[in-house]
Amino acid sequence: MNNPVLRTGLLILLVLVAIVLYSSIFIVQQTQYALVLRFGAVQSAISEPGLKFKVPLIDAVTFFEKRVLDLDLPVQTLLSADRQNLEVDAFTRYRIVDPLRFYQAVGTIALANQRLQSFTNSAMRNILASASRDAIVRTDRPQLMDRIQEDVNRQAGSLGIEMIDVRLTRVDLPTANSQAVYQRMRTEREREAADLRANGNQQAQTIRARAEREATIIRAEANQRAEELRGQGDADRNRILAEAFGQDPEFFAFYRSMQAYEASLKGTGTRLVLSPDSEFFRYFSGSVRPNGGAPATPAPQPAPAQ
Repeated sequence: MNNPVLRTGLLILLVLVAIVLYSSIFIVQQTQYALVLRFGAVQSAISEPGLKFKVPLIDAVTFFEKRVLDLDLPVQTLLSADRQNLEVDAFTRYRIVDPLRFYQAVGTIALANQRLQSFTNSAMRNILASASRDAIVRTDRPQLMDRIQEDVNRQAGSLGIEMIDVRLTRVDLPTANSQAVYQRMRTEREREAADLRANGNQQAQTIRARAEREATIIRAEANQRAEELRGQGDADRNRILAEAFGQDPEFFAFYRSMQAYEASLKGTGTRLVLSPDSEFFRYFSGSVRPNGGAPATPAPQPAPAQ
């Protein structure tokens, strides 16, 4: 009878020992910090991974992330140095470097995110307020982000947190301002286009007028040259004709009369009312020879045969 009771007692003892051992052992992963708490007081901070021990049923273990954590900030409206409202969207990356201070300052990731959001918004508001819109959007944006990160990192050090990065993902004008700026830019572009078109039309008219003037000058010079060549040709023609006809004036008179006959007798139904002995018909009578000599004597006829 004693043996079953003894075995049962031993079994219960072994179960209790297993429970105590199980509750006194915990594992710290490579991506975790661990804090051993006893009645809320921190007993130790563990940063090395491995199998660890604690007092069972008395000590509690709280784990924190070693990895980089992200925090997306809501869009907020800020005022730049040139009095421009800007909608800024940003995010941060951070990690816990002192788990004990982190636990004492905030305790949880959610509360740490709230504090970091407040720090970041305050730093962006203070730093971006000293820069112009163009500097924020284009020229000095990396330098401004570095300044914001330094400011937030200085404040986050009291929470046991190190800021790795602060980025401005989007910096835009509010919707109403964007429409006004777009309309102003469109008006400026349309004015520039109108100026370019006006300048182009003016240059086109100037070029066209210059081309027409040059064409008129070229045509006038060509006509003048043609008239000069035509006059010179006529003069040469008349000179050659004068030289040719001067060698035989009678033939020249005969030639001119033939031209006059051709011109006057051309067509049908031509009638001339002239005297038969008119000078116009002198070459029809046969009394005048083309070479100016006497009319030809008819040849003697042979005598009739007896």
